[in-house]
Amino acid sequence: MFVTPAYAQDAGAAAAFTSFVPLILIFAIMYFLLIRPQQKKLKEHKAMVEALRRGDQVLTQGGIVGKVTHVNEDNTILVEIADGVKVKIVKQTIVQVMNKTEPAAA
Repeated sequence: MFVTPAYAQDAGAAAAFTSFVPLILIFAIMYFLLIRPQQKKLKEHKAMVEALRRGDQVLTQGGIVGKVTHVNEDNTILVEIADGVKVKIVKQTIVQVMNKTEPAAA
């Protein structure tokens, strides 16, 4: 009529492991659907920002389109948005390079 504690603990260990399986599956799905694509997108954006050079036409997060006139070493660039109007912009705010300039032939 009485159940010994050894039998009760044995059944609980198997049930505890099976309760973690859905959590592990949810984490795996989140990793492949959300985390990996975001890391890939971040890596592509970083490569695009590092490849900026003078003469590129860029689009900023604020919607300003301009031409890069100078690339500084302190993560900023000078962008000409109109004739004679230059704006200093942080490189990370560049969303898209619209027209890429070709490197000069050696």
